[in-house]
Amino acid sequence: MTQTTNVPIYLRVNKLCTLVQLLCFALLACCQFALAAGSGTDASSKSISKPKLSLSQQGKTAIKLSPPEQHQSDSVVLNNDYPLEQDTSVKAPKRSIKASYSENGILNDIGVEKRRVYQYQNADGITVFSDKSPQHNDYQVLLYECFACRPESTIDWYKIPLNTADYKHFVNNAARQHKLDAALIRAVIHAESAFKEKAVSRVGAKGLMQLMPVTAKEMGVLDSLNAADNINGGSRYLAKLLKQFKGDLELACAAYNAGPSNVLKHNGVPPFPETQAYVKRVQILYKRYQKAHRAS
Repeated sequence: MTQTTNVPIYLRVNKLCTLVQLLCFALLACCQFALAAGSGTDASSKSISKPKLSLSQQGKTAIKLSPPEQHQSDSVVLNNDYPLEQDTSVKAPKRSIKASYSENGILNDIGVEKRRVYQYQNADGITVFSDKSPQHNDYQVLLYECFACRPESTIDWYKIPLNTADYKHFVNNAARQHKLDAALIRAVIHAESAFKEKAVSRVGAKGLMQLMPVTAKEMGVLDSLNAADNINGGSRYLAKLLKQFKGDLELACAAYNAGPSNVLKHNGVPPFPETQAYVKRVQILYKRYQKAHRAS
């Protein structure tokens, strides 16, 4: 008969705890090895804080895990709490270049040309006036059609020499035929072409009184570059305008320059700088030619 040895219960529990402790040690060792292998050797990477083990042998074995060590981050936090650099460079003020023209800018050897000026702003915001169209800018075209149409002309219209001799016979005949003052016809010729018989503008106005082809045809003009034909047709058109506007010289001159439709549209002299300049200068020339005729 076999004798059974009774082992006290507390020894059994102690052995069981020892086995559990050994298993925990083995498990923690595996975890530490895995963490060390995964962390790599990159010095710039953030180090992983490993838990520390503490063993207590007072009756029972306890495992204490200390909290991970706190490391101060080396990264820079960006926010809006920093000053902006001020632009201390001195910029030249924007300026506008004003167009200027020579006194002979409209006239050339073959007569009166239409002045075409291109106005635009360059990359610096400066207003530029040029006789050449810009390649890469939006622009506005300023047109000057006749001798007396240039608003910024520096000619003294009260002192500019008059021409009382050229085409005298043709002017007097047209004045009698269309019941006009010869001084008025001469003033319009002076303002339109400065007495250039072969004047041709870029828009097609021709001759001493700068007749457009449609107007010349309506007035029965066969050759606008013929002095007699041109003066007769221009005088006929001027008389027609005076009749249309009931003898108002200012409106008739405005219509001769800008067209009667523009005068009707604006119920007076159109607000075009060149037309307003033209009307004023024709009236100055007209009074001067009247005085010259009375003196002759």
